[in-house]
Amino acid sequence: MNNLKAIKRENTSSGEINKLRQKGFIPAILYGGKDPNAKISVEKKAVKNILNSESFLSTVIELDIDGKKQKVLPREISYHVVSDEPIHIDFMRMVPGSKIIIEIPVQFKNHSESPGLKRGGVLNIVRRKVELRCPSDKIPDDIVIDLTGSDIGTSIKISSVKLPEDVKPTITDRDFVIATVAAPTVVKEPEKPAEETATEGVEGEAASPTTEEGSEAAAATGKEGAEAAKKDDKGKGKEQSGDKKQGGDKKASPEKKPTEKK
Repeated sequence: MNNLKAIKRENTSSGEINKLRQKGFIPAILYGGKDPNAKISVEKKAVKNILNSESFLSTVIELDIDGKKQKVLPREISYHVVSDEPIHIDFMRMVPGSKIIIEIPVQFKNHSESPGLKRGGVLNIVRRKVELRCPSDKIPDDIVIDLTGSDIGTSIKISSVKLPEDVKPTITDRDFVIATVAAPTVVKEPEKPAEETATEGVEGEAASPTTEEGSEAAAATGKEGAEAAKKDDKGKGKEQSGDKKQGGDKKASPEKKPTEKK
């Protein structure tokens, strides 16, 4: 059990409370039971170690107020919006015989003894905390779940958890799930058979020569066509020049006028 010293405070104004925080103290209030509410403060250094734990709000603390000890339970913490430092804590007195509702963290052990996790399965945690109704003097520190023997497809429900006497979950209408061992989420693509891979390689090699032959044939055809076109152009040029010469040699004969009869 954690021990924590506290001192009573009479200051109520915001200025006095801010000065208290500057000195390294956290303002707090103690309530519950037949005694009146008490304004107290605790040292930040002393409470910081247990404040950062996940189970702080379910941890029973023995509070020492000016030499008088009593068991309390942290119920709420306020934090600064900018610095995220704790600025106020509410403590509730533990009254013997009373029952309280509290959230208890879930812990898992023996991961290496789970066949499902060994085969690559995943532990899917549905609830990290379970809300319980329990006597104030029988608050468990945590709920421990043993993963030994759990295989893929295993569903861990609240009915399989051993709870202390008189400790019961607040949800009573169903056997709710806390965690499951699920199958791996990554699926590997199956590899192609060796025969198909070899066939594809052969077809690729056979196709390449045909392509090369076609390109060579196209190139040859292109050359022949170009040479033939040049020859045709030369022939046409000669014919045209010959026609011009013939046309130049011929002279138009003068027209003869008919003789007039007298």
